[in-house]
Amino acid sequence: MKLAYRLAYFSGGFLIGIALLFFILSGKKTSCAYGPESRTLKNIKLKQRDFSEQTLTVLRENRLDTAAVSKLLEDGDVLFSESNTELDSCKIYVIEGVISEKNLKITVQNCEEKATVLNAKVNKE
Repeated sequence: MKLAYRLAYFSGGFLIGIALLFFILSGKKTSCAYGPESRTLKNIKLKQRDFSEQTLTVLRENRLDTAAVSKLLEDGDVLFSESNTELDSCKIYVIEGVISEKNLKITVQNCEEKATVLNAKVNKE
């Protein structure tokens, strides 16, 4: 079989496979959270969240609400160098990102049942 025919058959099968995957997976909530940062953020997002009084005060002073923390958990970066992941029960993670043109940095205590936002810092850019 000539190379041109092989490429044509391969391309046809490849396109049919892609089309099938597109129709099978459309409408389903599939995600690819394989990296450590993605897994950490997804784990925190799925749990019940509590906020310390200090965190709520900082958010109020900067005209932000708890939805800003939810947005940060979607788009933020986990700073593993500043986090304490060696603890047995509840690990401490530092998450940073830009929300409403403000640099928001939070510290989250991630336990088995819930995640508590211990403190927050806002640096205006």
